Amino acid sequence: MRKKQKERKLEFSDFGLSDALLRAVDELEFKEPTLIQEKVIYNLLNDERDIVGLAQTGTGKTAAFGLPLIERTDAKDKSVQSLVLCTRELCLQITRDMKDFARYVDNVRITPVYGGASIVQQIRDLKRGTQIIVATPGRLLDLIRRNAADVGAISHLILDEADLMLNMGFKD
Repeated sequence: MRKKQKERKLEFSDFGLSDALLRAVDELEFKEPTLIQEKVIYNLLNDERDIVGLAQTGTGKTAAFGLPLIERTDAKDKSVQSLVLCTRELCLQITRDMKDFARYVDNVRITPVYGGASIVQQIRDLKRGTQIIVATPGRLLDLIRRNAADVGAISHLILDEADLMLNMGFKD
């Protein structure tokens, strides 16, 4: 009778992430990818198709989309390349997590935009150049109408908690 071979678990280094991102992942004590990270990271790095990722809170969804977004960001290009739309409750949390992931990546700026904070400061931050905007839909629309946010050249769009945002946006 043959013994069943133990399956090798995936590691973050298997995805082809840069040394800078792997260093941050290691310092954040991410031991091995969660199921959502296994399913999403490789595909976001290597495919140009749409992905719908469903997972419970606390399973690492932000890393699942955040690490590939940072990896694919052109640091020399100061225009908005990626947009993460989310609820107000998640905006600062996602921004903080993504800045933690990008701590060793040079010249990648991640800017939160949400209602309840100074729009003047947000306009200043956007004018300095940012490649990734994490925003609530309402504030982003306001900034677009004011010509303060140009999202015409984005290559990646993430809708985090899309079901909640849709529920908030429609009346019965």
